[in-house]
Amino acid sequence: YQRRVHGTLSECLFFFGCFKMVRMSTLADCLKNIANAEKRGKRQVLIRPSSKVIIKFLRVMQKHEYIGDFEIIDNHRSNKIIVELNGRLNKTGVISPRYDISLGSIEKWVLNLLPSRQFGFIVLTTSKGIMDHEEAKKKNVGGKILGFFY
Repeated sequence: YQRRVHGTLSECLFFFGCFKMVRMSTLADCLKNIANAEKRGKRQVLIRPSSKVIIKFLRVMQKHEYIGDFEIIDNHRSNKIIVELNGRLNKTGVISPRYDISLGSIEKWVLNLLPSRQFGFIVLTTSKGIMDHEEAKKKNVGGKILGFFY
């Protein structure tokens, strides 16, 4: 008795009944959860899993008072974060792929992504850490774009 299975890996997985969703970007999931909770008028949101990039992105948002305090809960695995919302955040998102941004092209990205020059920030990862576009201009560094919020 021989059983032959033809087809792709996903067909095989579906055939055996063990289909599982794969998380592509934890940062994108985090920002989407925050934006959805903000739209619903929630005061807090639980983010999981956590990562260093997510924590540093949240610190940039907190520095500009788009979110309140956040608490990291250590569960000996991938940690959780509870973020206090203050109702100031309108939109947030991830830019994928993480395009290279030179110092001169920051202004072009600001015009494309943000609704106004008066508010909103683009978050970059640079050789000097994760920071917003204004701080990157002051420190005279370029980098890769992570996302935006306003």
